[in-house]
Amino acid sequence: MADIDRTAPRCAVSSFGYKHGPNSDADWVVDVRFLDNPFWVPELRPLTGLEEPVREFVMRQAAAGDFIQRLASLLGWTLQRGRDRGHNGLRVAVGCTGGRHRSVVMAEALAQQLRQQGIEVDLRHRDVERPDPR
Repeated sequence: MADIDRTAPRCAVSSFGYKHGPNSDADWVVDVRFLDNPFWVPELRPLTGLEEPVREFVMRQAAAGDFIQRLASLLGWTLQRGRDRGHNGLRVAVGCTGGRHRSVVMAEALAQQLRQQGIEVDLRHRDVERPDPR
């Protein structure tokens, strides 16, 4: 039997906005547009998901925490099954409309949960700095 790499599994987590096109290098694409959008709150619109008021707005929704727990559990399980077969990574893209609010918050929360499982995470936000055209 071939030696299997027993190093910690890796997961690349990225956020993106659907209106800027799909994240084509992802193995899994996760849509978080079911959450209330901070874009429609005037004082939150100019902020991003990297800022506390937006994070609080998104994470105070019961569905947000529940979704992150379920997703992190499923991804941890999937990464372990893959590691057992000699695969050591997965690329997950979290999308919302513009890629500045919900997807950023959720990608950050997902990365934190995965790290708590001992998974190495590379995190990036593709569209967080794009100006809103409206």
